[in-house]
Parts: sequence; structure tokens; C-alpha cells
Amino acid sequence: MKIHLLKKDQVVLPTAELKKIALAEEYLNNKFHTDAETLSNAEIAKTPLRSDIINFLLATFAKETHYLEIGVRHTEENFDLINATKKYSVDPGYESEINNVDFKMTSDEFFDGLRKGEFLNPEIKFDIIFIDGSHLADQVKKDISNSLDFISEEGFIVMHDCNPPTEFHASENYYYRLSPSGGYWNGTTWKAFFNARKRKDISSCCIDTDWGIGVISKTKNLGKQSTVENEFFEFNVFSQHRKESLNLISYQEFKALF
Repeated sequence: MKIHLLKKDQVVLPTAELKKIALAEEYLNNKFHTDAETLSNAEIAKTPLRSDIINFLLATFAKETHYLEIGVRHTEENFDLINATKKYSVDPGYESEINNVDFKMTSDEFFDGLRKGEFLNPEIKFDIIFIDGSHLADQVKKDISNSLDFISEEGFIVMHDCNPPTEFHASENYYYRLSPSGGYWNGTTWKAFFNARKRKDISSCCIDTDWGIGVISKTKNLGKQSTVENEFFEFNVFSQHRKESLNLISYQEFKALF
């Protein structure tokens, strides 16, 4: 029988605990995790922010402006920073105990009530509608469709989270926190935006900042429609053809369009 004498400050750990430590080291050093962390940090460092882009667009209107924000959560993150003549906010309050918005409901309920004349004026046209509510493609697609009915001819739809850096950021599951994305989540918004990029009646682009700021217009030429073939919305296909799928441009290139 061998007897092991411990040196000062040494401890003996059960095999189960050693396995946990080894698993934690593997988790932290896994290439999927390290690469995703690098890309997340790079995205966080990008400027301008969505509020800057929205305010740039609002400043192009030589008139009083109407702004609608879908999906607010905390007003100080974006809504309070917007410089519009009249601002309206919609959020059901799922993610915040304090829900200081104008319309405490889902976007579907809001647009349905707006059409029925239950609030505001059913003939109202917004100059900017910012979509940052549900990050699942099916609902985002509805939000885009409804928003197109209520933006002015010269107006813009602006969208957050259109450019997820990895497939982990583009997960459908918001609540899984051990993902390589490290808790940063863009959902499947990119699929709805990519789907809209196929339409010939609108023009769109995505600004390469703040997790991808998508912009859609009825009348402003923001670039050609996407010709990328990705029928089943495969992330690897999207990632390989990211620039063409999103019409991904810099903020300077975007401002040059005006």
C-alpha cells in the first residue's frame, strides 16, 4: 500500500469533483466558446448604437416626426434617447417588472387595436418603426408586415439583432445560459430580415454595428434584393454569404446613401 503525504496547502478532492473541474476547464477553453466570446466582445465594442442610427434617420425629415418602438423592456436603453416629435412604445412587459410604455400589450394586439380604431388614429403613419420585440422569425415577420402598413411612404422600419455572429447567438432558446454566446442572444431575427430582403417592393440593408441594424424602406434605394439561395434558412449558408444575405454595409456607407 502506498501512502501519499500531502504538502502544506494541498487538498484531496473526490473523483467526482475532479471531473467537474476538468469539465469546467474544457468548457472555458473550448474553441466554440472562445471564438464566440471574441466575436461577442467585438460586437459590443462597435458603434454607433441603434439610437444613433434612428436619430440620424429622424433628422432627415423636415417635419414633425412620429416614432413607434416595438419591444422596449427598459426605456432608458433606447426609447428615451430618441429625438422624435411624438413617440409611442409597445411592450407586454414579459421581461421587466416596471413597464413604463404607452401600450402594455403584444405587437399583434397593438396593430389589431390600431386598425380597429381602439386607440390613436387608424390612419396614422409613422416615420420610424423600430422592431426589437420577439426575436423569433415568425413573429418578427408579422411585425415587419404590420409595420409596412403603418409607415409613411418616406418612412423606415429599423430592426435590431439582424446579424448574429454565431449560430449560438442565433438560437431559438433565450433561456439556455451555458451557450458559447455567453448570454448574448439575437434569436432568429435574421431569418425574418433575410426573408424581407427577397421582396421586390421594398429596399433594405443592414448596418454592421450593434448586433446588426436592419433598415427597410418603401421608397429609398438602400440596395438590391438578396439573390442568395437559402430556402431552409441554414445558418452556415447565411454565414458564408453574410454580406449578400443582409446587404451588410458600414455606417459610413449607409450615411452616404443620404
